Amino acid sequence: MDALTLLLNRRSASRLTTPAPQGDELQNILAAGMRAPDHGALRPWHFVVMQGEGLNRFSQLLEKAAKEGKLGAEVEEKARNAPFRAPLIITVIAKTQNHPKVPEWEQIVAAGCTVQAMQMAAVAQGFGGIWRSGSWTEDEIVREGLGCEPNDHIVGFLYLGTPELKAPTKVQMPDMQNFVSHF
Repeated sequence: MDALTLLLNRRSASRLTTPAPQGDELQNILAAGMRAPDHGALRPWHFVVMQGEGLNRFSQLLEKAAKEGKLGAEVEEKARNAPFRAPLIITVIAKTQNHPKVPEWEQIVAAGCTVQAMQMAAVAQGFGGIWRSGSWTEDEIVREGLGCEPNDHIVGFLYLGTPELKAPTKVQMPDMQNFVSHF
């Protein structure tokens, strides 16, 4: 698939199963993330790859956060099951630092660009994925469990695997009229 077709037909795949990217495929995905735009060459990101036993540990971490947050049995169950919606999850953490030319927001955006690059690299290799976020990205128990420092920001969880449903080969392009202006 050529790059333009990939980008113009991008879509998330929320129902994922095995196989997940492994070996060279996974290395290509991580390498694509490392090539994200990055003012100052700070590389303000860290990737936490979870599969197999890592998904079990992430399940326990989310369940613990839900229990300690007293969010109720339904949320606890949903938290416990969330990591098993895909055979591989890459958590992307923005590792921001004080810098005279690169503000924090720009470093967070750069980390976000890694998620897009990794998802596109997965799709280019025949896999699917979905970028998930939500309240767990700011939960202190989750942040601590994933090794976040005070200035770190979890920008999302990239769920990857093989799509269970075949996506249409072309997606309808939204009308850009309300999103574009010329100066």
